[in-house]
Amino acid sequence: MPTTDVALAAGGSLPVPERIRAFQVLSLNTLAFLASFAVWMLNGVLVTFLVDNGVFPWTASQMGWLLAAPVLTGSIMRLPVGVLTDKYGGRIVFTLVMVVAAASCFLLSYARDFTGYFVASLGFGMAGATFAVGIAYTSLWFRKEHQGTALGIFGAGNAGSAITSFGAPLLLVWLTRDGLEGWRQLPQIYAACLFVMAIGFWSLTYTRVASAEGRLTLASRLLPLRNVRVWRFGLYYFFVFGGFVALAQWLIPYYVTVYGASIVLAGLLATVFNLPSGVIRALGGWMSDLFGARRVMYWVFGTSLLCCLLLIFPRMEVYTPGRGVMNAKAGVVTSVAPDRIQVGERSYPVRTRQARPGSDFAVPGVDERLLIWPTVEAWQEPVVAVGQKVAKKQLLARGVSHVYFQANVWIFTFLVFLLGIAMGIGKAGVYKYIPDYFPQDVGVVGGMVGVIGGLGGFFCPVVFGYLLEMTGVWTTCWAFFALAVLVCLAWLHHAVSRLTREHSPHIANKWELGGSGELRRQ
Repeated sequence: MPTTDVALAAGGSLPVPERIRAFQVLSLNTLAFLASFAVWMLNGVLVTFLVDNGVFPWTASQMGWLLAAPVLTGSIMRLPVGVLTDKYGGRIVFTLVMVVAAASCFLLSYARDFTGYFVASLGFGMAGATFAVGIAYTSLWFRKEHQGTALGIFGAGNAGSAITSFGAPLLLVWLTRDGLEGWRQLPQIYAACLFVMAIGFWSLTYTRVASAEGRLTLASRLLPLRNVRVWRFGLYYFFVFGGFVALAQWLIPYYVTVYGASIVLAGLLATVFNLPSGVIRALGGWMSDLFGARRVMYWVFGTSLLCCLLLIFPRMEVYTPGRGVMNAKAGVVTSVAPDRIQVGERSYPVRTRQARPGSDFAVPGVDERLLIWPTVEAWQEPVVAVGQKVAKKQLLARGVSHVYFQANVWIFTFLVFLLGIAMGIGKAGVYKYIPDYFPQDVGVVGGMVGVIGGLGGFFCPVVFGYLLEMTGVWTTCWAFFALAVLVCLAWLHHAVSRLTREHSPHIANKWELGGSGELRRQ
């Protein structure tokens, strides 16, 4: 074992040059993951642009599959890539993964149909597997007491999604100023940037391989799946990370279609969700240390459920029958005015329409007025004519009720921002559980939880697409998320209640379960 590795294993201090190398590797790991994550999230902007501008006539379900394709590859490849990293080291594996992703991203520019685009998307989805490489490679350069901070810094590379949601729309507008076919230059630019990043990474990092006893086979990585607790943590991560990845892409077509926003404005608004959620993970780790992961996850799921429930109500304009005007006595209609109907000697007042809130002040993308609650307007419209004989209890004017719910874009964005913050904190909270329950298998369990969470990023856009096709309602995605959060919250509470009952004679309150830290973070 090299001298520096012996020092790390013994818990000694790193020599100054070696410490500089460690921070250099951490910096490049983070930058490379940032670039890879930006490529991984490319389809959220690009697919929306292509469909919105009629370049490809893809359906909502096809859009869901295209958004999910890179996430699928990036998720399932984390296991084998993690094994390769243990065996050959993060320097070469990280570089090769980025080169493969860059080549596939370049091929995306030649896609002519759904199949070609889907296959290329699967290829550049390899960029998502860099998470597993970076985690393993970063861990080798820091002692255990510093690994949490180092991995938290590395995890901030999630903010790469914000780079794409903010920068890619602006770049697309510039590239297509002379024709829509200019879109093909965007994946080429992304591929070139990732390739340059790969060269820089290889040139400026150093080789370090895990010791033979520290290497993990694929079989050993799958072993924790026998423990139901891993599936529970995986479900939590399915929502907080998989949901984040899904929304990082899905919000852009959402803003474009529901609010009529331009692709640039949609990207900017989506960044309000992406950026804070990506960088706040470090705060989530601090909160989990201070309050305990269990309490933090209660807050995360409770806040998320509230936000999703509020987001379920769609932007809508509904006309429905209202209270009409009935004739009290048989007779002949002698006068019909917008505000009054005369039958014989009896006069009936008619309510006239005053305003049209859904049409008069709504402009594409942004509403001029801010309406928090649904606006209801009711009026009556005459259905009889002068000279007409009417019977008792006959309808003289039908009632119409107009319900308009603005689902204001700024309130929507604020709720999405809160949801993103909760997800970002939750990502750290989930991983805080793992050392308490699996102190000898942190890497293996953390890898499996990451894979399950990554698959959430694949599964959710596909479900969103089919729900949209079946119902025609964009807010069905929030209903799906609300159901997922409710399941997570119920499972968490069930586990907490069970352990509280089992250990009630030995604890003062349910937040401080167990000795040796194992149950404390439940």
